Amino acid sequence: MSLKNAIDLTGRSILLTGAAGGIGAATARACASLGVEKLVLADAGPQEALDALCQELRDQGVDASGHQCDVSRRQDNADLVAAAGDLDAAVACAGICPLEEDWADDPDWDEVFHRVMDVNLLGPIHLARELIPRMAVRGAGQIVMIGSIGGRMGGTSPIVQPHYIASKGGVHALIWWLAQRAAPQGVLVNGIAPGPIASAMTATTPYPKERYPLGRIGEPEEIAWPAAFLCSPAATYFSGSILDVNGGLFVG
Repeated sequence: MSLKNAIDLTGRSILLTGAAGGIGAATARACASLGVEKLVLADAGPQEALDALCQELRDQGVDASGHQCDVSRRQDNADLVAAAGDLDAAVACAGICPLEEDWADDPDWDEVFHRVMDVNLLGPIHLARELIPRMAVRGAGQIVMIGSIGGRMGGTSPIVQPHYIASKGGVHALIWWLAQRAAPQGVLVNGIAPGPIASAMTATTPYPKERYPLGRIGEPEEIAWPAAFLCSPAATYFSGSILDVNGGLFVG
């Protein structure tokens, strides 16, 4: 019996939120290299960054479009998914991690807490609310949500605030909750819990290399490839799984 390589996205349409960020952009490029037909890229940042990424992908033959989207807004998600049309998969990469506030002493910290929750946790809820019914009509679909090692073990840097940790722990619980309800409709919901990854978010955060089994933090591509895998036909028996991609920092 011969098996073909099922880590192949040929003919597939995939939506990415947080697409202009490190993990999001790397995931878009990984999907392109695996033959994806259509990428719908969304981000709350400058349109210019999305446009540049879209052009790069179009030069590789991908039908790529960029959309401004604040994932914390329910209507933005509804508009995004409606504009995307039929989708085979989606990756929720959008996230924020403010570091400068002091949760114990900053009088405005509660406002920051709500913003982090709105983006990191309510955002994936909004997206799933739009995606799952549409995918269920087709009887198939794959949704990948990016959690964090912080949601597993409470964080790996002392300056990471509890709003981020709580939001990512919530993402993990959401994955399990959604997976149980979506799988009978043919929709697979899974996640990835990255360790610290080199990006704008971690550029100013101290991560001592000696604390990590591999002696370094990860690269965006090292999360992008597992995300692309979870969008492929090779992952059709994954449901409610959270892949720990952290270089051995957390094993559980």
